[in-house]
Amino acid sequence: MIDINKELVSRLIQAQFPQWSYLPIVPVKNSGHDNRTFHLGDEMSVRLPSKECYVPQVEKEMFWLPKLNFHLSLPISTPLVQGVPAEGYPWPWTVNKWIEGETVSYDNVGDLHQFAIDLARFLKELQAIDSTGGPFSGAHNFHRGGSLSVYNEETKAALRNLNSLVESDLFHDIWETALQSEWTKKPVWVHGDVAPGNLLVNGGKLCAVIDFGILGIGDPACDLAMAWTFFDDESRKSLFTEMECDEGTWNRARGWALWKALITYDKHTLNIIVKEYQ
Repeated sequence: MIDINKELVSRLIQAQFPQWSYLPIVPVKNSGHDNRTFHLGDEMSVRLPSKECYVPQVEKEMFWLPKLNFHLSLPISTPLVQGVPAEGYPWPWTVNKWIEGETVSYDNVGDLHQFAIDLARFLKELQAIDSTGGPFSGAHNFHRGGSLSVYNEETKAALRNLNSLVESDLFHDIWETALQSEWTKKPVWVHGDVAPGNLLVNGGKLCAVIDFGILGIGDPACDLAMAWTFFDDESRKSLFTEMECDEGTWNRARGWALWKALITYDKHTLNIIVKEYQ
């Protein structure tokens, strides 16, 4: 495993972008899983893939995010320059514009109902952008925007491990219901990982969306899984109403939430999914 630390980042900056070598480098508290992130001064960040499987995200973000940013009312991740492998680090990496804000939590959201509406409006803006030439779902984004059936065997294996739970039959029903529909409209842009760690708030309101590494085009259902992993009953309804999505899309979104909760064994989310489905 590669040790991605402050010293490595300092060497990379000094060698490839010496104009910024005087700036302090500090690890970001909530750095994420796919990438390791460091503050570079007050206005930039350095982002390095943590494994080879995340490397395709680098060029995808460099190419597409400036194009998407033009059409969105909220700030999103903005890559400035791309670095090359060096100093014992084998993959490309980026320097990005820093976006101020706090990672969303129940403690810093002023109004969960309004937050759900604001998130829905952002997703609708994203989906409305012309997707011509965009990257279809696949290994590069772990099939976000693609068919849930890709994870059918993994999900059923996880369900078999839940046979001791009273609701196990209901989980099977939820999953099968999710598989019964497909997105038949034109592919739309999906963020791919709409989760608290990738949403920033300022003054209690949604202020930015970051980490577009799993960006792709296809079925938008995957971007709605947060309805069960974060929102309560009322704010979930607000999200559903504002998105104006059909029942099939909502069912697939629930399927994505179920898959995620099963592979991480998130009991809280599993209980919410069951309660909402009954």
